[in-house]
Amino acid sequence: MSRLEQQRARIAEEEARIKDQERKRRTRRVIEAGGLVEKAELLDLEANVLLGGLLALKEMSTKPDIMARWAAEGSKVFAAEARAKDTGREPVVIVFAGPIARELTVQLRASGLRWNKVLQHWEGIAEHDVLASLASAHGGMIRRVRPGIAEPTAVAAE
Repeated sequence: MSRLEQQRARIAEEEARIKDQERKRRTRRVIEAGGLVEKAELLDLEANVLLGGLLALKEMSTKPDIMARWAAEGSKVFAAEARAKDTGREPVVIVFAGPIARELTVQLRASGLRWNKVLQHWEGIAEHDVLASLASAHGGMIRRVRPGIAEPTAVAAE
């Protein structure tokens, strides 16, 4: 009898876990949809206008040619955002002679770098000029890592 009760309890736990995962997935999707509404600059519309527009969108979404056009337009916007975000940023590596202060670690992470435990250096895509002054102030050396070049060029931060 107790074995059956244990099985029931395990099944109930599993069901609760699955429901929780589904709820989290749905919540994430709703938040993403809200972000897209904001990105499309539709947040200022009244609720009934927005709902009406979304219902018209649902009706038109059955047409594959329209969906393909919408997908292309959306891809262009996301690609333009990605390019704008990376403007002035390039792959860099920073090496310090010894341990660095926690405050500097926070600044490096905020700049988009991460610590590579294997190679024992900071790496990432960031603005070289900003990091060059930061590295030189703390006795570090920064290198640009250019695609297609076997050896990265070293630029001593002074």
